[in-house]
Amino acid sequence: MPAYQPFNLPDVGEGLTEADIVEWKVSPGDEVTVNQTIVEIETAKSLVELPSPYAGVVHELLVEVGASVDVGNPIIVIDTDPGGAASVPADDAADEGETSGDVLVGYGTKAPSQARRTRRHAQPAASAAAPVAAPATPAPQPEPATPRPAPEPAKQAAPSAPISANPVLAKPPVRKLAKDLGVDLSRLKGTGPGGIVTREDVNAAVENEQPERLVVYPGDDRPWLDGGTVAADGRTTRVPVRSVRRRTAEAMVASAFSAPHVTVITATDVTKTMKLIKTLREDREFADVKVTPTLIAAKALILAIRRHPEISAAWDDATQEIVYKHYINIGIAAATPRGLVVPNIKDAHRLGLHDLALALNELTSTARAGKTQPAAMSDGTVTITNIGTFGIDTGTPILNPGESAILAVGAITKRPWVHKNKVKARWVTRLALSFDHRLVDGELGSRVLQDVAATLNDPARGLVWG
Repeated sequence: MPAYQPFNLPDVGEGLTEADIVEWKVSPGDEVTVNQTIVEIETAKSLVELPSPYAGVVHELLVEVGASVDVGNPIIVIDTDPGGAASVPADDAADEGETSGDVLVGYGTKAPSQARRTRRHAQPAASAAAPVAAPATPAPQPEPATPRPAPEPAKQAAPSAPISANPVLAKPPVRKLAKDLGVDLSRLKGTGPGGIVTREDVNAAVENEQPERLVVYPGDDRPWLDGGTVAADGRTTRVPVRSVRRRTAEAMVASAFSAPHVTVITATDVTKTMKLIKTLREDREFADVKVTPTLIAAKALILAIRRHPEISAAWDDATQEIVYKHYINIGIAAATPRGLVVPNIKDAHRLGLHDLALALNELTSTARAGKTQPAAMSDGTVTITNIGTFGIDTGTPILNPGESAILAVGAITKRPWVHKNKVKARWVTRLALSFDHRLVDGELGSRVLQDVAATLNDPARGLVWG
């Protein structure tokens, strides 16, 4: 008889309590192997691909795309012995202390408690959703006389219940299309076999019922459509605050209202830095990396911290202690489609310029792909944010929680500048350093900023590039 194994959502790092289902990589009836990617989830910090802990056939997807699910709750059921001999039911195995995620690469799940947690966030608030597997594409089912053991002990003798009392019938690709276009499936009448909602139904709804057309010009970018609910008059869209955006908001509020921020600003001539960048880009030793002003600014900040190590610190409220860090994990603020993330380069003070460039390139490409792991964003010391890429001169950045300082690098533009007693066109930028005034007084903050500016003005000051 079939052996149904539920796979519970694991904690993928740093005690995260929930995640959103972004994309299922499998469908009911698909064969899967151990460590094959089955789903992509979004945590409060990053996108993570989960591998299958079992080999077998996908029996049921328990959570649909866009829904949130708590860590420890089942998200998929896999038949590990389709048509085979009898085996121990999943619930019995769980009672014996087994966990569903022990074989996952790099992480596992915690042992379940005696009292099973009920499913929460099983459907988006905006619609009454059906199980992900639609009747029009049924998955291989067990013999009728042998009902499968369900993950919930109280329902072992009954077939799996739908996610909502009034399900909307639609295949996963159609559900994703509807979500991408901001169409509420519960408002549609399916024209497919058995009342199933088809792709044509969704497209027709977009053509006939899109109220935002009243106030948005055709062809305008509408990033709010993903998961948003449009008002009847089309003038507003409400989107739930989730994952990276929610985490960023919480962190920034906590930082802004717990650490007294002070910002010092200076302008500096970086013409020699721009010449250095041009030289490095033409150097064969740097042909495999991207050389940018952020790289040179990062090196300048590292050198400044080495000269003023007391700025690398953290305030411990619980113990009322200042924690001085004898290392530099330099964070790089990266804008991604899902919000701002700040991964950091571990032990950046130990890296030569070429290795620092490699680490910076890898860090930014991973962040923009949404693949940054939680560990890469922990234990930072200081951060750089290059707002100059947006043409902005300067700003007053907010500290990344747990850090003492953040450096903003403004746009590098040619401006009139007094050089050797003559006004010339020089490459100039503005630098802004925000710091925690509990840890860093005005003198220390100003010295660190001036040190960074001096190195960018004359990179030869940083003789130790290696």
